[in-house]
Amino acid sequence: MADRTFWQSMWALTMLAAAALGGLLLLMLIIAYFADLTIVDDASSAAVDYESRSISIVISEEPPQMDSTRATDAVSGMLLGHLMEGLLRYDGEGNLQPGVAESWTVTPEGAVFKLRDDARWSDGEPVTAHDFVFSWRTALAPETASLYAFIMYPVKHAEAINLGDMPSDQLGVVAEDDLTLRVEFERPLAFFDRLVAFTTYYPIREDFYLARDGRYGADAEDLLFNGAFVMTKWVHGAEVALEKNPYYWNKDSIWLERINIPFITPDSNTQLNLFKDGKVAMVQLSPDTLKNAVQNRWPIRRFAEGTVFFIEFNHRPERLTRNLNLRKALYYATDTAELVYRVIKLPGFLPGASLFPTWLRGEHDYLRREYPVPAHPVNVTRAREHLELARQELGLDEFPPLVLLVGDTPTSLKQAEYFQNTFKRHLGLEVRIDAQIFKQRLEKMTLGQFDMVAAGWAPDFDDPLTYGDLFASWNKNNRGYFRSDALDAQVRIAQGSLNQNERMRAFGEIQRILLEEVAIIPNYERGRVFVADPSLEGLIRRTIGPDPDYSRARIRED
Repeated sequence: MADRTFWQSMWALTMLAAAALGGLLLLMLIIAYFADLTIVDDASSAAVDYESRSISIVISEEPPQMDSTRATDAVSGMLLGHLMEGLLRYDGEGNLQPGVAESWTVTPEGAVFKLRDDARWSDGEPVTAHDFVFSWRTALAPETASLYAFIMYPVKHAEAINLGDMPSDQLGVVAEDDLTLRVEFERPLAFFDRLVAFTTYYPIREDFYLARDGRYGADAEDLLFNGAFVMTKWVHGAEVALEKNPYYWNKDSIWLERINIPFITPDSNTQLNLFKDGKVAMVQLSPDTLKNAVQNRWPIRRFAEGTVFFIEFNHRPERLTRNLNLRKALYYATDTAELVYRVIKLPGFLPGASLFPTWLRGEHDYLRREYPVPAHPVNVTRAREHLELARQELGLDEFPPLVLLVGDTPTSLKQAEYFQNTFKRHLGLEVRIDAQIFKQRLEKMTLGQFDMVAAGWAPDFDDPLTYGDLFASWNKNNRGYFRSDALDAQVRIAQGSLNQNERMRAFGEIQRILLEEVAIIPNYERGRVFVADPSLEGLIRRTIGPDPDYSRARIRED
């Protein structure tokens, strides 16, 4: 949590921006947000059932990938967080807690994890250190094509294995016995314990994986679970059902018997109607549905989610956006305050300025205080000068349309229309919006089928490196193929140094390089506002880790 002075400053700036930009409704919503509006709702909900200890929820997308070695998105991560457990896990306060490991020791050179002897798979078989060795080797195998393999590079030889230069049995992880896992690091490391709670580090049992004959994770029957719940139904695109895992080592801490997911839709109005009709226990709010929720006098809850959103450019040789002057033209034509306060109009959102969000800690203070971002006023004259330089460098008489790839959510579409109008108004550029469902957007990003893409990044672990290495040349999530030797060198420092001052200076340099090279146009930091059934208790919203987390939720008996 930020200190009080920081948030008082943010309140003052937000109020000034709202007043300057007009918008009485926005001002009212901001006041409600900072006042932490809570109004009693006397409606009962069929979405929570005390007798059966069950809740019903809605998710915005079909989970694209339930194989933990391949999963990259928040929806899959949320479900896997209920179904699987790694060596460690995050509690509701963001603190690391024992998971499959009951104790651990981490030094700069390596780590040893002692596994609990009562950890079980959902078929009753024990979870062993061998299951982690197999899973980690599988995630790094080149044929797996894991976009998150990079997160395992701190393990000795992991990068060489992932690049196909070394066999997987050379990975620096060993099962000394069934309950002892020893890890050797590639270079001295200060934060490995924060990594192993992440999805890619989850265990997979080799015999089950091989028995699925390439279908592991494709359907409910193609998964084996070691977490608080098991998936008992998965009707693709329509419905998912989770039930309490009777073999989970900490099952006594799990109150819910069932989590029903009978609805999968990205449409915010549909989601709100489901909540209004008592069919789901919680929904996120969009600008349109927030007004409706306020009018219905429902309790409005909010939290700082931690995700940053940005326009990512395609730097491939065949794309016009490889040109720095074109990217600068687009950058100087953009007003993120206008995007947030006039277009998105949701409390909790902050105008984007950097890949690094405001809440990240540096050495002694917030990272962005220690390494401030230069001011970025809109400068249409300068934008047009860069556009003309780009036209000459690219040898064009006029610019062809640029393709902006976006999701199909209401916020994404509003964001896309803002950029389409802004670039046409200021620069005379035509932008074609390519709106895709979630899974298809991820696929087109990976294939590089865009000039620009509206992208976002949520933290995977509690360290600035979770953002800092995103545009390293070896990171497969760097889907625009941005390349910078200088940035790569700073990422290596941030990865390997044990000196916090040196690491934070490296992050400051990464921030500078990304902005000077216009690798991205920062858009906003997302806040979340949502409504939940008043009898639902113990719902965890978190910045780092699976979100939302219903695993420790319970229903208050009225």
